[in-house]
Amino acid sequence: MSVTAPAGFVAGGVACGIKPGGGLDLALVATADGLAVPAAAVFTTNRAAAASVQVSRRHLTTSGGRAAGMVLSSGNANAATGARGVADVEEMAAAVAVGLGAGLDAHHVLVAQTGLIGIPLPMGPVRRGLPAVLADRSGDREASARAARAIMTTDTVQKEIVVHGSGFRVGAMAKGAAMLAPNMATMLAILTTDAVVDPHDLSAALSRAVSGTFNRLSVDGSMSTNDTVAILASGASGSTPAAAELADVLGQVCGQLARMMAEDAEGATKVAVVRVLRAVSDEEAHRAARQVAESQLVQCSLNGADPYWGRVVSELGAAGATFDLDRVSIEYGGVTVCRAGQGIDHDDVALAAHMAGRTVEITCDLGLGTGEAAVLTTDLGYGYIDENRTTS
Repeated sequence: MSVTAPAGFVAGGVACGIKPGGGLDLALVATADGLAVPAAAVFTTNRAAAASVQVSRRHLTTSGGRAAGMVLSSGNANAATGARGVADVEEMAAAVAVGLGAGLDAHHVLVAQTGLIGIPLPMGPVRRGLPAVLADRSGDREASARAARAIMTTDTVQKEIVVHGSGFRVGAMAKGAAMLAPNMATMLAILTTDAVVDPHDLSAALSRAVSGTFNRLSVDGSMSTNDTVAILASGASGSTPAAAELADVLGQVCGQLARMMAEDAEGATKVAVVRVLRAVSDEEAHRAARQVAESQLVQCSLNGADPYWGRVVSELGAAGATFDLDRVSIEYGGVTVCRAGQGIDHDDVALAAHMAGRTVEITCDLGLGTGEAAVLTTDLGYGYIDENRTTS
């Protein structure tokens, strides 16, 4: 199970007709008793934020960080749809609040949406689907699986996970396969936990987890209008974890989901980890690693299994981080190909074997300080272009 593994949660997923092919496209994750519990979320920093992001931000503020559930839809981003889009999201939240049957207000329901931008949300199918998804909610494995499938767009597999802490559990489901860039990605994720935690501490733990995982993932350098990572905490386990442990478990969940997204990225044949070591600071290391990870030239080299370290050095020099070419070393999978800014003899057989694998590790040593960072990325494959050369 995923979101229904922690005690106190139910989920459901139905096909309501947002997607033209009749696939599952409306999901719900909620507390089993319909009561509002501590909640938190991290949203896209894109200033063209979708209606669901605008409304959910406001709802969390109004409720003081408490929610009874989240309704999620796929097939339409409901972004750049003006006042109508916002009104449609408010209507969805209000309907779910009534349907959960615990005397809730609309601001106790969060909304997340994903799909095409600039197209009004088809509210006829949504209005028919909301009662169906409310009726579908259950705590069993099949219900959580339907919910996970219902949020998929170009994903090829559903993304679910459960991690156990000391006396508590965290479950999650997510979607994301492209527009994976700073901060977060074209991605939705809903986490649940049965830990006892107040809204402030829950928000801090989630922000910390997202910072080191989803915000260190970049497939194509594009920032979505709809990115949302939310969490609900039922407290049903009776266990109150230390702040550090809660953040660590949330980090494990988000990290594994980020890895699933990279592995399922549109057209990708390889996952790459770009590490920068011995930068002046962690911040500069992150800046340099992201520059390399988002370079289309580097990504093309990855697709061709070509360890062209010159492209990596060039991107490091362009990143805006403190840089001295004469101190730089580059490794692919532990095989050093550049030292002191120059190419060196190396084991070609070992290098070719590493480049042929599914995961490539690029380590860049700037030789300047103690700063370190890593960014997860992929190659740039033909499939990505095929998927995105038309509206998708």
